[in-house]
Amino acid sequence: MKNITVSIDDEVHRRARIRAAERGTSVSAAVRDFLNAFAGGETDFERRKRLQDETLASIERFRAADRLSRNDVHERAIR
Repeated sequence: MKNITVSIDDEVHRRARIRAAERGTSVSAAVRDFLNAFAGGETDFERRKRLQDETLASIERFRAADRLSRNDVHERAIR
């Protein structure tokens, strides 16, 4: 786990401590929760993997037999 230093105004710090106390938590925990939400909770790799899985799950049916024949693929309209 990494530690960070953040500089804030004294009044903001006072209000943050009061608000954290009202919620039964600490300023550090509130900042950690904010940063977790801000960072999105998943890495770029995890997001791409999730999108891939969702796309694959949305494909209802795929069969190689449904493909066009070589002749049909290369058939061109003659004008």
